[in-house]
Amino acid sequence: MEKKEVKISSDLQKFIDKFEPNKFKLMAKGIEIRGINDMHRNITQAKDLIERLELNLIVSHNAEMLSYGGFEVNNL
Repeated sequence: MEKKEVKISSDLQKFIDKFEPNKFKLMAKGIEIRGINDMHRNITQAKDLIERLELNLIVSHNAEMLSYGGFEVNNL
């Protein structure tokens, strides 16, 4: 199986630098931030940061991610 190198977009790198997540997993479409205790506050902060910096990113989360304290930040 061929291994593809995942590249981080400049918008995603700006987000990582400013948000400074403790734990995240790089994925093909963005990152998954894990180990969040206050999910609502962190998702709100992520959305605010994306809007303030005018980044081409979107926050995504669902009930499964909630079970392990995670959410995704994906490229548009």
